[in-house]
Amino acid sequence: MMTGMGSAALVLLGAYLALFFWGSAINAREAHRPVWLFRHATGGDRLAALGFRAAFALALLGSLAWRLMPSMGDLDPLRSLQNSMWIGLAGLFMASLGAMLAFAAQMSMAASWRIGVAEGATGALVTAGLFGFSRNPVFVGQLMLLLGTALAVPSIPAIFGVLLFAGSALVQVRSEERELQRTLGPAYDTYCQSVPRWIGIRERSLQ
Repeated sequence: MMTGMGSAALVLLGAYLALFFWGSAINAREAHRPVWLFRHATGGDRLAALGFRAAFALALLGSLAWRLMPSMGDLDPLRSLQNSMWIGLAGLFMASLGAMLAFAAQMSMAASWRIGVAEGATGALVTAGLFGFSRNPVFVGQLMLLLGTALAVPSIPAIFGVLLFAGSALVQVRSEERELQRTLGPAYDTYCQSVPRWIGIRERSLQ
């Protein structure tokens, strides 16, 4: 049976997804152009787009399915971990922190926010705030959210969702970096030299 921590984590995940779409609509109005670029995706980018969708579906719907179908959930070797209050509490804390980080980073991008990669659709480079500690704080926050959910609701679907998201993010980030370097040139190179791809301390001031 799902614990209170697990239920809270799933509610948090659903709330984050609602905020993600709401925030993207706001970002699109600020940019005066569509921000959903996955429809242009090909090759690895298309697989990454599918991976992101599947990762969140597994975390949310997969965990709910295990609750609605106890006979299936009983076969999950991770089910026994749901009885640990401390694992659930740690997961809920991580998921909460990740959701706040991801949404704050998304909104701080304002008109530069994009979902996917497309030639000629790059926004202005954002380097302040959370982007001074990570070049991809949205992905970092989303990964924390999914990992926290997997801890709060231990299950094979949730763990697989975390792995799928991590692999998709790696593919997507590489593609974004190539496009940003091509479009922004030296300014982006300087940013990459001073701020880590995932998380860390700014090495030197941007020029």
